Order: sequence, then C-alpha cells, then structure tokens
Amino acid sequence: MGYRVAVVGATGAVGREMLNILAERQFPASDVVALASRRSLGTEVSYGDKTLKAKVLEHYDFSDTDIALFSAGGSISEEYAPKVAAAGCVVIDNSSKFRMDPDVPLIVPEVNGDALAGYTKKRIIANPNCSTAQLVVALKPLHDRAKIKRVIVSTYQSASGAGKAGMDELFQQTRAVFVSDPIEKDVFTKQIAFNVIPHIDVFLDDGSTKEEWKMVVEVKKIIDSAIKVTATCVRVPVFVGHSEAVNIELEQPLSAEEARDLLRESPGCMVVDKREDGGYITPVECVGEYATYISRIRDDITTENGLAMWVVSDNLRKGAALNAVQIAEQLIARHLTKPRG
Repeated sequence: MGYRVAVVGATGAVGREMLNILAERQFPASDVVALASRRSLGTEVSYGDKTLKAKVLEHYDFSDTDIALFSAGGSISEEYAPKVAAAGCVVIDNSSKFRMDPDVPLIVPEVNGDALAGYTKKRIIANPNCSTAQLVVALKPLHDRAKIKRVIVSTYQSASGAGKAGMDELFQQTRAVFVSDPIEKDVFTKQIAFNVIPHIDVFLDDGSTKEEWKMVVEVKKIIDSAIKVTATCVRVPVFVGHSEAVNIELEQPLSAEEARDLLRESPGCMVVDKREDGGYITPVECVGEYATYISRIRDDITTENGLAMWVVSDNLRKGAALNAVQIAEQLIARHLTKPRG
C-alpha cells in the first residue's frame, strides 16, 4: 500500500522540484496532490510523466493524507502546518517557522536521522536552511572523527534562494545591462546582475543578517551546540547552486589527506579535488544533482588542527526539496510512519 502525499506550494520553484524528486526516486506514493493558493488553482505541474492540476490548500481535507511536504513560506506554514498535523498527517516543513522549536526535529538525514523519532510531539519535522543543509553534510564526518571547535563560513548563494522572483530579476537585469535598459530592483536590495550583495534576509541588532544567524543556530541544533560558528552570507549572480568557503578548527589533528579520504566515504558527499585546473566543482556542474560536492580540501595553517574546503550543492535539491523527500523516505525506512489506508 502506498502513501498519500500532498505538496503544499507545488507551483513554486521548490514545490515543483519536490514533485520531480518524488517521481525520480520512485517514492512509494499511491497518490500525490499538488496544493497551492487560490490564485494558482488549476495551474499545471509535472509529476513524472503525469500532469497535476493545483488544488486550493485552504479547502483541502488532509484526513486521509499521510505526508505533507510544505514549501509555501513561513506564514502559510504557521497557519496550516499545525492544523494538518492535528489531522494525523506528518508535516515536513521547508520554512524557518519551526526550525528552532525544541519539540520539532531539524533534520538532515545523513547527519542526524536518529532525531526523527522526536517528530511525534507535534507531527512536524523541519527542513534546515538551504545553506545549512549542505554545510552540515560536509561537517558531520569531520566532527565525528576529530570534533569541530569552530567554523568560519562564507556563502555564495544563488538567486534561486529567493525563489522564482529572484531568478527572474537576475535574468531581467542581465538582459537590461546588455540592451542598456534601466536596472529595476524589486527582490534584491541592490543590482544582482554582474554584482554580489553581502546581505540576505533582514539585519539583526548585532549587525549580522538573519540568514547568517540561521546558519549559526541550525548547525548547533543539528550537530553539536558546542560548535562556534560565524557566517557571512552573500548573494551572487548565479541562477541555481549555493557555494561555501569553509574554514574549520578541530580539537584533534586531521590532515587534509585524511579528511579527503573520510569525506569520500561519507553519505551524501562527493569529493572532486584534483588540485589542477578545473579539478573542482562549480554551481553550474551541481545543478540537478543530489550530492553535496566538496573540493579544495587543504590544511589551514593559520590555526592548529585547521582545514579549509569548498562546498557546492544544488540549493533547490539538497538545500530544500531533496532533503524533504529524504526525510519522508527515512520515516518509512525507520518504521516511524505507515499508510493510513
């Protein structure tokens, strides 16, 4: 017997990717429903070789739905996720609304899948921030081997992190530059085409942005609260794929060679590190892929037991849709949920 699955926010960039990945990975679904806002009623979305028409979330009855994948924004999650969970459906939420709730597990399956058992308190599971997800996949094996003390990460985040509107703005501004049209800004605070913007989400009192704060607190919740993290998050003119330059201070010695071998054998990691022209991965090459790619692994000689590396992943996949589907797969594999029939 298969599972009845609902994708909330199915007409958005991440929602469409969720449907693609459910089909690609042959998720054991007997029925998949696409849900969206009233204005998207009837919008067609692809699910494998099928075409689904979006239904209205507001009127949908979840009483016979087993798993709901949410990617419709924090306000929608805040209003509907508890109601859907109360109807007996497991909610896997991609927004930031529940990530720091102590009764809601924040999950990256390759990293802390054991924490899934705690979902029964609220029947809600949180997906981490896109930049956090790929980072912790790369950090966890190193932490298990040599215990991480401190992480310094600078992100290079694609326009798709701001949704379809962000990608559209990058395209429109790029075209405007070439044809000498005025540059119009709506999604981003400054021109994104041919530029970089050291500002993602709102500013906090200490001068950091909320995106940077998310990375700090989420790494602590997912891996170890004792890890010190500082982040600088930057938006770059790339359509899909987040990149991160990561410096790590460990408690115990771990050479770059040992780290490279360890990461090659770790779940979710793909090491491409040839130390030659082109012997590394860039965002263009990671699009559509499942793995978190790790390159430029080297010793950081500025600190004792230091490492540096370059981490790249498709943010619409591992940073959002893929991770959500993997969580659903783990629920089934660990016998934590079953079809209601």
